[in-house]
Amino acid sequence: MPNKQVAKFSVSYLQVLDKNGKVDTKLDPKLDDKTLLEMLRWMRLTRELDERMLKLQRQGRLGTFPPNTGQEAISIPIAMAMQKNDWFAGAFRELGGRLVRGEPLANTLYYYNGWEEGNILPSDDLRLLPISVVIGCQITHAAGLAYAAKYKGEDAAAVAFIGDGGTSEGDFHEGLNFAAVWKAPAVFVVQNNQWAISIPRAHQTPSATIAQKAIAYGMPGIQVDGNDPLAVHVAISEALERARNGEGPTLIEAVTYRLMMHTTADDPTKYRGKEEEEAAWLLEPLIRFDKYLRAKGIWDDAKEEKLAAELKAEVEKTIKEFEARDDFKMDAPFDHVYGTEHDEINEQHQEYLENVKLEGGNG
Repeated sequence: MPNKQVAKFSVSYLQVLDKNGKVDTKLDPKLDDKTLLEMLRWMRLTRELDERMLKLQRQGRLGTFPPNTGQEAISIPIAMAMQKNDWFAGAFRELGGRLVRGEPLANTLYYYNGWEEGNILPSDDLRLLPISVVIGCQITHAAGLAYAAKYKGEDAAAVAFIGDGGTSEGDFHEGLNFAAVWKAPAVFVVQNNQWAISIPRAHQTPSATIAQKAIAYGMPGIQVDGNDPLAVHVAISEALERARNGEGPTLIEAVTYRLMMHTTADDPTKYRGKEEEEAAWLLEPLIRFDKYLRAKGIWDDAKEEKLAAELKAEVEKTIKEFEARDDFKMDAPFDHVYGTEHDEINEQHQEYLENVKLEGGNG
């Protein structure tokens, strides 16, 4: 049977800073020093808070949470490139981006200690969606928000984040297809950290890249070095410009590595080797960015020491405020299960209150 080629596709890979922090001058976005140092501060603050949270959890002072260590170079440059009226639809490993968007440091501590108050933002106009533990739903949310912005004539885009494992969910494909059909101003960012809990990337899809999934939906797809904040900045800037110009959505695959456990309830030594982790630590973003800034002459040991002390003090102050709070309603979750009363929920509520009383008021 005769046949002919009807289409041909390719996937590009973008890296601006190599693993040694050396910049490709042709691709350098030439961000000013102030922006670069601000980016570093957000990345370092996120790492400081992440490391402190791990200690709190191990001490029984914080609940289970998913560490962000090693993925700071993705959500932070993206959030910094977004407009105030853009929508940020995260999953659960975008702490840095959430901080950039205006979420207080204490919120993540409240949230992962079981307090719904962790989702209360200081302003209604931050356009920052709550953390999404339900895998994939944020993709369809972002597609809908982007379409709504277009329908209302707003100069706004929606940026959604998901992990490599989340691309196996139906919502991922439905959201991309909807946004592409309607040319919604959306950007979909896959944080490909190689592991969906204990399932390796190779077991999620046989595709050579995740970025190529964009081809099926008629949108551009690009793979970037997710440990390179400059590459991420270039990719998101181009994608947002395309969205604002009415050209539709873009898929960005940011290749990185989950340096820590999936959550603090996980033990990665059960399914991956020490050599793999050690190799990944050599490529992590903070080391690379530090080398780049020192080579530019805008960073040195004295500035590093000063910043480290400032961030440690800021995080410690936040923790003291967090642990001093005792005014939260312990049984608040029971108020929001259903819109109407149900006997079974009321029974569980009463049982909970009796247990709290027996334990001396500590829920």
